Amino acid sequence: MWQRSVCVGLLALALGYLCLLGPELPHSALRHLSASLLGGLRRARSLEGRMVAAWQAAIVRPARGWARVAVGVNACVDVVLSGVKLLEALGLEPGDGKNHAVLNSRQDLKEAFAHFMEKGAAAERFFSDAESFHHIARTASEYPGAQLYVGGNAALIGQKLATNPDLKILLCGPVGPKLHELLDDNVVVPPESMQERDEFHLILEYQAGEEWGQVRAPSANRFIFSHDLSNGALNMLEVFVSSLDEFQPDLVVLSGLHMMEGQSKEMRQRRLMEAVASISDIPTDIPIHLELASMTDQDFMSNIVHQQVFPLVNSIGLNEQELLFLTQSASGPHASLASWSGVPDVGVVSDILFWILKEHGKTADRPSDLTRIHFHTLAYHILVTVDGYWGNQVAAVAAGARAAGTQACATETIDTSKVFLKAPLEFVTSQIEAPSKISLNPDEPVVHWHREGISFHFTPVLVCKDPVRTVGLGDAISAEGLLYSEVYPQ
Repeated sequence: MWQRSVCVGLLALALGYLCLLGPELPHSALRHLSASLLGGLRRARSLEGRMVAAWQAAIVRPARGWARVAVGVNACVDVVLSGVKLLEALGLEPGDGKNHAVLNSRQDLKEAFAHFMEKGAAAERFFSDAESFHHIARTASEYPGAQLYVGGNAALIGQKLATNPDLKILLCGPVGPKLHELLDDNVVVPPESMQERDEFHLILEYQAGEEWGQVRAPSANRFIFSHDLSNGALNMLEVFVSSLDEFQPDLVVLSGLHMMEGQSKEMRQRRLMEAVASISDIPTDIPIHLELASMTDQDFMSNIVHQQVFPLVNSIGLNEQELLFLTQSASGPHASLASWSGVPDVGVVSDILFWILKEHGKTADRPSDLTRIHFHTLAYHILVTVDGYWGNQVAAVAAGARAAGTQACATETIDTSKVFLKAPLEFVTSQIEAPSKISLNPDEPVVHWHREGISFHFTPVLVCKDPVRTVGLGDAISAEGLLYSEVYPQ
């Protein structure tokens, strides 16, 4: 590190000396030497520093931004604390991990937490026993160091967008007194959306390298669980849609479909069809972004894909776990892949994203509005769009990556001493078709390629070495990407 600092200092001195000698040197020589020295300065900076500078130059506001954004319908209070410490406080001993689609007991909680901690993967589960959950929630909220935050994908996206004073935000969801107190003053909550009691979600965090018995986390992440009946039934969806007439939004952001997994299959199917009918009532000239989240029921995911939810929305946000689960549920490309090994392969991810838009996106002969997908994983992001519908996507994907670096480290701007580059410096754009091979240039970190009328914008993420808080990171990324996106009038 000190060698680099010395090099930068000497180059700067040389450049200053050149400026003093400038009048006595030929102009062409001065220009050539200055360019060489500036190039040396750029090379002397860290990869991370070069990427941050390039992002800053690329992140520009769209020509036509949003003024009013309506967000719904899942909202709650997040209780955030160490997962290992909570399980110890509950008297649970470490043991083997095991995945559970629904948590029916403390034993299920212990096994599911260990299962996902060992993978370093995010997950969200419904806890079926109300009495046991409320006892666990009370223990969690009273634990020293536990923190209470705005929770729920919709509320988190609304809260993130509300930090922009030029935006007016409508949030519709089950908002209790504590959540209302935590919300930004710039967030409007319809009176019909208020309820007497908050819904609590428990966010069990763990750090990279943290151990619990034989389990060691390969990366920092979190395990979320709740006994949330209001969000689980999408109780506020109809209130949300009916409030749009008065609010007149430029953009609608929808999340919470995954919360229905705690319902019976019959209830879930009926409610999904009612949701489709409600979403269909949103005027077609208002773009809709759907934020997905962790799910376990492949039939339910298949219904969301096939039963008119995807065709009704213009944009989707999701992470690597949700993307793989989606292709497994709908028999897409690479569906035989059981799980990701390390950083998800860019070519595999690209194939699945391409398939979603080709099979379920907007085409000349398909009545679908889906034209955009924002994919985010720890090491990189990809924005995929059908050509002709979205603009400013270089800025949007760079802004999303910047948000990941600042929020995880809890800094106003990216501190290059606290982050590192984890994305591959070389990758191929497909594992199915004849691929292009791309080498990453830190001075131009947003890479762009085309595939049959679909554009891909890729950028690495600067990963926080010691993340302060991981919950809500995906929601912040999607919110920032949407903030810098522009939809073209059709």
